[in-house]
Amino acid sequence: MSELSFLEKLLDGVAVEWKPLAGGEDRLTELKRGRVMSKGYLVENAGDYPVYSSQTANNGQIGKIKTFDFDGEYLTWTTDGANAGTVFYRRGKFSITNVCGIIRACEPNKLNCRYLYYWLSFNTKKHVYSGMGNPKLMSNQMAKVLIPIPCPDKPEKSLEIQKEIVRILDTFTELTTELTTELTTELTNRKKQYNYYRDQLLTFEEGDVEWKTLGEVFKMRAGQHIPARKIIDEASNEHVYPCFGGNGIRGYVQDKSHEGEYLLIGRQGALCGNVQRMKGQFYATEHAVVVTPNKDINIDWAYHILTLMNLNKYKSQSAQPGLAVGKLQGLKIPVPPIDEQTHTASILDKFDTLTHSISEGLPKEIELREKQYAYYRDLLFNFPKPVATA
Repeated sequence: MSELSFLEKLLDGVAVEWKPLAGGEDRLTELKRGRVMSKGYLVENAGDYPVYSSQTANNGQIGKIKTFDFDGEYLTWTTDGANAGTVFYRRGKFSITNVCGIIRACEPNKLNCRYLYYWLSFNTKKHVYSGMGNPKLMSNQMAKVLIPIPCPDKPEKSLEIQKEIVRILDTFTELTTELTTELTTELTNRKKQYNYYRDQLLTFEEGDVEWKTLGEVFKMRAGQHIPARKIIDEASNEHVYPCFGGNGIRGYVQDKSHEGEYLLIGRQGALCGNVQRMKGQFYATEHAVVVTPNKDINIDWAYHILTLMNLNKYKSQSAQPGLAVGKLQGLKIPVPPIDEQTHTASILDKFDTLTHSISEGLPKEIELREKQYAYYRDLLFNFPKPVATA
């Protein structure tokens, strides 16, 4: 069955009329803007009813007050800023700020609010105006967005078709949410499991093992400076090497600074103290401390013990946090026999690999579900295009 035939079957031969979102005598919706509410106002009038603004985090909610401006089923959209054109489905009692618009269906028995939500959620971005550096989607432009209304002369039939589209998309949305929640829960459990065994296997009492400073068991020195102009974004050929700072790969360079097995510790910025395992050929910048264990230290065991130490807490408390090599060298760690280190590292690596596997797989699964959702959404909204007017 072709994509079009799927929709044709759903429509069952009925006509589709494209109508502007608002405007005209037989308008579909009513559009309004919110009102100005300062942070002080939110604090002084704190209560139980949510206030939504232009942000997308926390479902757009910026606070709660003791009154409400709207009660029922609505859509809201962000009118200004980076999130302009983002649409939300709302139900209940709430208020919105002046950087939000609100949409109310004039005749709910002709237009399903969630049907409208799904249509607008992937169409409004096309109408955002980005001139003057401040993206906007104001009411006058939003009102012109065309909405496909199946079987307009038979409201009951039209609503039935709209509800079936909503049912299918709601199902995909629910399945995607359930899968994401399941994978996120699994990832959280694996991290807890890894942390538990790491803490158990790497905790020693004084006298059980010898304790040494990092300077005694590691060779530690800062990486090398490299001009930003020499760093390229992609591996253009096989003769370039990954370039690492303190918090991960920064790009690729023509020359390598190290080859073999090392640890890198971030030494600047908010994530200083971050530990990375490095094996192979690479370039380490001055933003990382390059760590070389001596012959009595297993490098994989060293990675786990340094991660456990949370080196970030030893950073300087300045505007630009830093981690001095000298301070690192003075920190002490327990040093069990090398055979015990190797055995412990092999156990922790299994948990670490599983954790990272889920961590990497999670965004891939989410992306796959989002693509699947977009496919069926496009399938269900593949209405005959409106006839252009002169």
